[in-house]
This record gives sequence, C-alpha cells and structure tokens, in this order.
Amino acid sequence: MNEDLELLMTKAQESVSAATLLLDQGYHGFAASRAYYAMFYVAEALLASLGKSYSSHAGVLGAFGQEFAKTGKLDVKFHRWLIDGQDIRNVGDYGVGTEVSREQTVEVISRAEELIGVAQTHLRGEGGTEHDRS
Repeated sequence: MNEDLELLMTKAQESVSAATLLLDQGYHGFAASRAYYAMFYVAEALLASLGKSYSSHAGVLGAFGQEFAKTGKLDVKFHRWLIDGQDIRNVGDYGVGTEVSREQTVEVISRAEELIGVAQTHLRGEGGTEHDRS
C-alpha cells in the first residue's frame, strides 16, 4: 500500500475513533458524521488504488458503486452503507429539528469499522473479493 493510501486509511481509522468518543459523550449527530467520513476516506483510498480521484462526495460515491459494487470486487452492501451513511451525516450536520439516534450512530460506526477491515484486506491484495467470501 502506498503512502497516500495509508494516509487515507489512517484518517478513516482516526475518524472511527473520534466517532466513538463523540458517541460516548452523547453527540450522536457529530459521531455519525465522523463515521460517514471514515467510510468516505476508505472509498477514496480504494478508488485511489485504481488511480482514480474525485472532487465531490457524489463523484466518490458514484465511482465507488461503479468500480467496486457493480464489478463484485466488494459486496454491494458497502456501497449502500456509504449512501446511507451520507444521508445520516446530512441529518447530523445540517438537520435542524431532526436528530440522529444513538442506535443509528452505533450502526454507522460498526459499518465503518467493517468497511475499514475489508478495505485493508483488499488493498493488501489478500485473497478473493469480499463478495466471494460472503
């Protein structure tokens, strides 16, 4: 794994750690946002491993779906989780009068942790695709 990929994966891991700290303090919306960003950084790293880079969230999410979900390189659930995570992040960051629940936040953090693990395996080139192991 090259240095840029490692830096993105480190940002992802730090974002999950920050999400957990925020969750423990009762800041569910901010915690969910950090967990989404963990998944976003993973998606960026995976796309960068293919020599691809995008300047928007929509670009990253769309390309992740094309390059990893539709091809079967990773289970399609990860693309769905990324989209759902962005929706929850939007509520947490921009929602007024709406809240992200503790349960939603715990789920997004768990999903981010799982995606990080799968991406680390994929980036190291260990074994087949996640889709094959499901």
